Amino acid sequence: MSNLSGAPAPLGRNLALRVSLMPKDTNVHGTIFGGILLAHLDIAGAIATRPHCDLVVTVKMTEVIFHEPVYVGDVVSFYTSVTKIGRTSITVHVAVEAQRYGDPGTFVKVTDADIVYVNVGEDRRPTPITRREAASV
Repeated sequence: MSNLSGAPAPLGRNLALRVSLMPKDTNVHGTIFGGILLAHLDIAGAIATRPHCDLVVTVKMTEVIFHEPVYVGDVVSFYTSVTKIGRTSITVHVAVEAQRYGDPGTFVKVTDADIVYVNVGEDRRPTPITRREAASV
C-alpha cells in the first residue's frame, strides 16, 4: 500500500493530514517554525478521534523531538493510529514525514508524538466514550 505521494504508507497508520508549508510559516532560521508543526500534529490527532468521539480537547502531548527540519515547499504528511481508548480519554500516535520539495523521491522522518484527548460533552466536561467498536487498537 502506498500513500498519495507514491511512498509506502507506514503500516497500521492512516493519513490524516497533508500540507505544503509556505514562507509565512518560517522561523528566523529559514525553516518551518516548530509551533506550526505542533498545531498540525494536534489537528491530525483530533481528526483520528472522530470515529470514536464527537468533541475532544487536548490534554497532553508527549515529548516532541524534531529529527529533521522542514523547508518551504516540502509536503508534510501526518499519519495517525489510535493506540488507547479509556473511559473518557483517547490516545493517538501521530508520525510526521516530509517529502522534500527539490527531491520528491526523498522522504524524511520529522517527528512523532502521542497525544491524549478527552472526550467532552456540550458543557465541555469529560464524558464517557461510547463508540469503541470502531477502534483500531
